[in-house]
Amino acid sequence: MVRVTTDDQDAFTVVLADDHAVVRAGLRLLLEGRPGCRVVAEAGTTADALRYVRAHRPRVLVLDLNMPDRPSLEAIPEMLAASPRTAIVVLTMQEDPAFAREALRAGALGYVLKEAADDELLEAVRLSAAGERYLNPRLGARLAAEPPLPPGPPDDLTEREVEVLRLIALGHTNGEIADRLFLSVRTIESHRAHIQQKIRRTTRAELVRYALEHKLVEV
Repeated sequence: MVRVTTDDQDAFTVVLADDHAVVRAGLRLLLEGRPGCRVVAEAGTTADALRYVRAHRPRVLVLDLNMPDRPSLEAIPEMLAASPRTAIVVLTMQEDPAFAREALRAGALGYVLKEAADDELLEAVRLSAAGERYLNPRLGARLAAEPPLPPGPPDDLTEREVEVLRLIALGHTNGEIADRLFLSVRTIESHRAHIQQKIRRTTRAELVRYALEHKLVEV
């Protein structure tokens, strides 16, 4: 039997990150059934995923969005900074196109729904390992059908700050916004502080008025 190594053509290493051991075991069997694919580590937390990415610098990281210690979406840029050639494939139950958009914007190359894992995940991993993007077809169609976002307001707000401001104006708490955007409450608080500094408004009523004036929300 010839052993496939990472030096062989089309061979690559993978780190699995999911907080359920049973899911990781199934993913390992699925991926290692593909010739040339070798799982080098399994992580049950975002912190472990980051640690294994730094240690192994895998070609692909299969990453669940719902991790128990820290929002994994928030950690994607940090993971890519630690290992720039690692392709990240998000595997999740979240069907909201907003999550797919945020994952791709953060730097992920693939977005796969758990309900359609098997062949779709193998294809996403294969394409991502080759540097190509993969998006669940149903989500891709929904993203393409979405109307464009309204033009951003002045004061140099970033797209993320516009999104946070819009959710504040709609009445969401910091905790609800954090859950919706897969970020930590501390990160939302930081965004909120930056928004208040840039637009020179501090109270919720002032933030709502600003969002209405710039057509970020409808009356």
